[in-house]
Amino acid sequence: MSPDTIISIFLGIGLAASVGFRVFLPLFALSLASYLGVWELNESWQWIGSLAALLTLGIATLVEIFAYFIPWVDNALDSIAIPLAAIAGTAVMVSTVADLDPVITWSLAIIAGGGTATAIKGANAAGRLTSTASTGGLANPLVSTIETGTAVAVSTASILVPPIAAILVIIILFIIFRIYRKLRPRK
Repeated sequence: MSPDTIISIFLGIGLAASVGFRVFLPLFALSLASYLGVWELNESWQWIGSLAALLTLGIATLVEIFAYFIPWVDNALDSIAIPLAAIAGTAVMVSTVADLDPVITWSLAIIAGGGTATAIKGANAAGRLTSTASTGGLANPLVSTIETGTAVAVSTASILVPPIAAILVIIILFIIFRIYRKLRPRK
């Protein structure tokens, strides 16, 4: 496996993790990186770097970010964002992985990309429900700000320094696992 392939896998996993925080923001970041020539996408995914895709994903990103600041809307968004995160996590992984057999690419995309995005989005949705129940939604804008900031940080790291993004993903998944273990009912 070439270093470029490994870097492309790190990029895909990092962006998939970001999708778990905000569905459109990592897609917009990937579109911007492709449009500016920072990152080259697979041949069949080059459309993401078009001006039309950049504008569409930019608008969708802004709408999503601001919608998460409205307490009742954020919970409704989470209910549809979990399956969307699985799809988007798989898509960003497929679009970035280079020089692998299609069977391996798609398997990796579904498991690592879609799985990571779904795990993080599911944990975030549970956290938001807890925030809504315990604070009446008053803390939800703070939760949204942290999620958006994390999505920006991980997306940026994914594009600029993919190995660092992979480390961030491991840390995020470890934190989610630790929180889950603390909240899980004891027998």
